[in-house]
Amino acid sequence: YTVTDVPPWYLCILLGIQHFLTAMGGLVAIPLILSKELCLQHDLLTQSHLISTIFFVSGICTLLQVLFGVRLPIIQGGTFAFLTPTLAMLSLPKWKCPAWTQNATLVNASSSEFIEVWQTRMREVQGAIIVASCFQIFVGFSGLIGFLMRFIGPLTIAPTITLVALPLFDSAGDEAGQHWGIAFMTISFIVLFSQYLKDVPVPLPSYQRGKKCHLSPVYLFQIFPVLLGLSLSWLLCYVLTVTDVLPADPTAYGHLARTDTRGDVLSQAPWFRLPYPGQWGVPTVSLAGIFGILAGVISSMLESVGDYYACARLSGAPPPPKHAISRGIGVEGIGCLLAGAWGTGNGTTSYSENVGALGITKVGSRMVIIAGACAMLLSGIFGKVGAMLASIPTPVIGGMFLVMFGVITAVGISNLQYTDMNSSRNIFIFGFSVFAGLTVPNWASKNSTLLETGIIQLDQVIQVLLTTGMFVGGLLGFILDNTIPGTQEERGLLAWKNSHKGEADNSQLISKVYDLPFGIGTKYCTVSWFRYLPTCP
Repeated sequence: YTVTDVPPWYLCILLGIQHFLTAMGGLVAIPLILSKELCLQHDLLTQSHLISTIFFVSGICTLLQVLFGVRLPIIQGGTFAFLTPTLAMLSLPKWKCPAWTQNATLVNASSSEFIEVWQTRMREVQGAIIVASCFQIFVGFSGLIGFLMRFIGPLTIAPTITLVALPLFDSAGDEAGQHWGIAFMTISFIVLFSQYLKDVPVPLPSYQRGKKCHLSPVYLFQIFPVLLGLSLSWLLCYVLTVTDVLPADPTAYGHLARTDTRGDVLSQAPWFRLPYPGQWGVPTVSLAGIFGILAGVISSMLESVGDYYACARLSGAPPPPKHAISRGIGVEGIGCLLAGAWGTGNGTTSYSENVGALGITKVGSRMVIIAGACAMLLSGIFGKVGAMLASIPTPVIGGMFLVMFGVITAVGISNLQYTDMNSSRNIFIFGFSVFAGLTVPNWASKNSTLLETGIIQLDQVIQVLLTTGMFVGGLLGFILDNTIPGTQEERGLLAWKNSHKGEADNSQLISKVYDLPFGIGTKYCTVSWFRYLPTCP
């Protein structure tokens, strides 16, 4: 099935749910990582509300992107690119969590004092995301992204994406370290399913008019490795909890692997809860947050442009023309604005995992992604879904983080395939950018007093930017790649453009895939000045 095909309704629903489940690992991970810095690690009910909210907003953004944005079968969801600057912002002295919020016995989740503690932090993050998203909307709808892509090559993108995941080793280690045995078991399951058993078909009963009931092979392990791995580990944790193998004493090692430590959240969560804009209060804005999130916006834009080309290639569509890319980035900006307004604590970007799923299932239909978006919206409204996911034992999540962050790091490094890595110039730029992106933030977070200028706002901006690894590494990569002499071929720009250019397809197919829906610009709104807009065909 290609982009414009419509598979049978039952296939649309099943494959749509599968896309949602593929994205679920990343969507759930973001609120769980943020919850610690938002002082929420002992308030599971609010964590479940955050998970529901991110599902709901991702559903809205996916519908917008598929219908009015780049119009490719691409899922929108939370982005790790925003996570690094958000964590840097929340680690400022002003936003450090009070000591009593770290103690489960002292936290009363319904007290107004506790609610104010976490909501002030969330509103600060929301404000920064809303303002930074306006920049992305401008870059997209003004067509500026085409101009910027001339200066941005693999040597800028590789360190930026690599440094999205590398600094998260701390939080992955903390979660997995609650019980290394359980964490390694989760990793083993995910690796077994995604690498060793991916080509093993599982015979499942299916029905077709001509053939009646019969068994057809389905590559289950290839499609759902993370979901199967998490479910099996979760089940084993449940068995070990019921049989009291895992310690019941809260201070003992391995206690957090028990499934009953987070048990009451399911009974507390409402069946239905409709997330709405401003549910945590009116967002607040600070300069430091905006600049930090801007670094995240830029890196998520770069990643998305790469995803559009990959998605077009895998779904049998011609490479996206400039107007479709501009529209896609603009709609992603609108998505970030909505995510900020609803209060997910994050923005939205295109999901690389789902682009990979297209390559596996060979179904590139837009209708499938629309069905997936509807599944996201529904699970965002059903409060129990978020609650169930918030109750996954900590070491199981830690195991998943180790695999996911490892893959994101490798995706960043894989951009170097376009460059000449025998060139000492390129080896220096990449190596120095990544190492500086780890060293500078580490030093800046330990020596914040040495960076004080006396102007509080400026201090915060400097602190957030210098503790965001992907900003430091990406900026160094960008400056060095554009100033150190090197041929287009050596820099990887030629191979990069050629891989993204693909074969020039006929204009009829391009307009069928990428033109605006419902006859906008062809049957209706056919104003002559429309064609001068960067986002119109």
